[in-house]
Amino acid sequence: MSQEPKYTKTILCLANSRRPRGRCVAGKEVSGNKFGAWIRPVNAQNDNAISESDMQFENGIAADVLDVLTIPMVLPSPKGHQTENHLIAPDYYWTKQSRATWRQVVEATDAVSGTLWPNGDSSYHGQNDKVSEALAASLDHSLVLIEPATLALIVGPESLYGGGSRRRIRASFTFKNAHYNFVVTDPWIEAQYFAGADGDFQIGNARICVSLSEIINGSAIKLVATVIAPDRAVEE
Repeated sequence: MSQEPKYTKTILCLANSRRPRGRCVAGKEVSGNKFGAWIRPVNAQNDNAISESDMQFENGIAADVLDVLTIPMVLPSPKGHQTENHLIAPDYYWTKQSRATWRQVVEATDAVSGTLWPNGDSSYHGQNDKVSEALAASLDHSLVLIEPATLALIVGPESLYGGGSRRRIRASFTFKNAHYNFVVTDPWIEAQYFAGADGDFQIGNARICVSLSEIINGSAIKLVATVIAPDRAVEE
């Protein structure tokens, strides 16, 4: 049965990252020249993932990072610390309004005063990249756009728990005097860097969208969903 939209949200898309069953799309609500709350469109029929067809415009092109999008919604659908979730009306097209400039990305950057959620819990390859389920239950948000003090992308093979390895990209960065190492799930960055050699690549002026995943094996995982440099935005 088709779900009729009850309202729309216009967002600056700041994440279009890999996740099981599709993509995690998220952005900040646009109202005039101002940016408001974070919005994460989710499809309940697809385990909250957004599919390629979900995010298509009527002309067949899919939504992407830095598009300003209007999305038909059914109702808010917060899930634990992912308070930003809104159910989409999956049978209705999204509409692209414009593309963002670098100035708009800077204006949308969050003023975060402390750490990126609780620190102190790390995966085998990461640093400060996990939050226990118990701690996550006390959190009220799962998305931020930040300006890291330093940022390097590390490309190379990474051992897997069950044996073997896979090629991965990690973001090693500092923010508010804390050091972090998170997996990057940005397909655009993967396409750029997997095409080249392994190594550590220093990134200068950039913003990163950091996301706190749903609970996986007792923890929420901190991920770099998007790496945005000025050349990814349209010129003024």
